[in-house]
Amino acid sequence: MAMQEEKEREKSIVDSAASDTSLQNAVQGETDFFHPADMADHLENLSPQEQLSVLENMPAEDAAEALAELDEDLAGDVLERLKPERATEILSEMSPDDAADVLDEVQQEHRNVLLSRMDEEDAEELRRLMSFDADTAGGIMNTEIIRLRETLTADEAILEIRHGMEEDREVAYYAYVVDRKDILTGVLSLRDLMLSRPGTMLRDAIVDQDVITVRYDTDREEVARVMSRYNFMALPVVDYEGRLLGVATYDDIMDIIQDEASEDMLGMVGAGQDETVDTPWRDSVRMRLPWLVVNMATSALSAFVVYLFEGAIADMALLAVLMPMVANQAGNTGQQALAVMIRQLATERFETRKAWCAVLREGKIGLFAGFIMAMIACVGVCVFSSSFSLGLVMSAALLGDMLLGALAGSAIPLIFRAIGRDPAQASSIFLTALTDSGGFFIFLGLASAFLL
Repeated sequence: MAMQEEKEREKSIVDSAASDTSLQNAVQGETDFFHPADMADHLENLSPQEQLSVLENMPAEDAAEALAELDEDLAGDVLERLKPERATEILSEMSPDDAADVLDEVQQEHRNVLLSRMDEEDAEELRRLMSFDADTAGGIMNTEIIRLRETLTADEAILEIRHGMEEDREVAYYAYVVDRKDILTGVLSLRDLMLSRPGTMLRDAIVDQDVITVRYDTDREEVARVMSRYNFMALPVVDYEGRLLGVATYDDIMDIIQDEASEDMLGMVGAGQDETVDTPWRDSVRMRLPWLVVNMATSALSAFVVYLFEGAIADMALLAVLMPMVANQAGNTGQQALAVMIRQLATERFETRKAWCAVLREGKIGLFAGFIMAMIACVGVCVFSSSFSLGLVMSAALLGDMLLGALAGSAIPLIFRAIGRDPAQASSIFLTALTDSGGFFIFLGLASAFLL
């Protein structure tokens, strides 16, 4: 018995040593990463205990940069598990916009504890940023900017910037010129400011300047479109009176574009738009199930159309072989039109007239491509079945359904947008319902009218 206890004690000591060694290796391994994004990838592959050990032993500035690169859900979870004093230290080193994003994922009670430990001015800044909707310009803006009074001269502005750089400003592409009420009056690139003649007043350097801004409640997709259109590195965010609040930066816009593209791709097939492989499976079921039910209902409609022509299929079994080809070809045509339209809506604001002209364009494409495919199908069916009449019916049905698919694929996103829904949300489900039921009805209807 004593021998057994001794063995268990030795095993416990070995396991504890192995665990300590693993943690030590994880901590030492962080020195091998030279970029915060690489460090973030490393952290994601560690156990929760190892993550805490690494972040506890890293310099606060490095830990802040790595935490900012993590997925916000994971960063919030890590922040909750850190000791409050260490979490506060890391948050203080983060840029305000990143810190606000991470704190948004922390439970309210714990968030209040962390904010209470921070410098009062910094805590108030974070509370203000978290008050903005996360999907708006205010929710993504950075407040660490170079703000200059228009009454300064170029020399005075350069001296002030040098002093401000000691505070580690993150956004240093432009200097933002404001009046005494903090209303934005102009933007100067640092290059233009450095090349200005000595003694030049800033208000003279920005005379007749047309400043492009967005308001704090502008949707983040619109912010991305504006920045992409004008190729800005940063875009000023103002309130309704024109007072400068902060700037949206290009790195945030890149994340937005990637997120929106992922959401569109997932939404098209009825998956959760925020879903990842790390999403709990029960949540994935909850998000996907409603659209699977909708898909079941639309499939039942297609089945009902086939049932209506049960007699025609019984008289000519070849119809059952050919009708999936009609629906499949039309579905592919519709998916092409759908993808083009959703991409257009995601990258450019559409006027109503231009949008519906795009639908007519897709209709022309569907008609022309359908005519070519119809000719190919007619020849193939005639050779296969030795029936010219069946070949004509097949070609007519294929042409009609491909036209339907092109028009539906381009119109469905516009209809969704018109009723205030995401244009990509489950679009492919409704498109498939139309091309399947429409294709079966056209093909079997024509066959019943002309062949039986």
